[in-house]
Amino acid sequence: MNKISRNKLRLHRGGRVRAKVSGTAKTPRLCVFRSLLAVKAQVIDDTQGKTLVAVGTKEAKVENNIAGAKAIGALIAKKCLEQKISNIVFDRSGYKYHGKVKALAEGAREGGLKF
Repeated sequence: MNKISRNKLRLHRGGRVRAKVSGTAKTPRLCVFRSLLAVKAQVIDDTQGKTLVAVGTKEAKVENNIAGAKAIGALIAKKCLEQKISNIVFDRSGYKYHGKVKALAEGAREGGLKF
């Protein structure tokens, strides 16, 4: 029997999340991506298919750890509030809600976004 890769399983879990979560113009979707090298977040309007705001570890000039993820959350909240976006829906992309993903969400909440 062939072993299914971790990423394929994550994408399958993410598909179940995406079936329930969709971003609109009033409440866009905050999507998280994490890898061994970076943590990235973007705010997406799914009705138009456009990325409104995006932040990653390179742009934020932070390390790829929990403190860096929290800083990315705060930075994306700041950029969203500049574009008058205050309410969002959170898409964890199939990752467990702990560690860097949880820190990013907490940083965004502390920055002023409402989930």
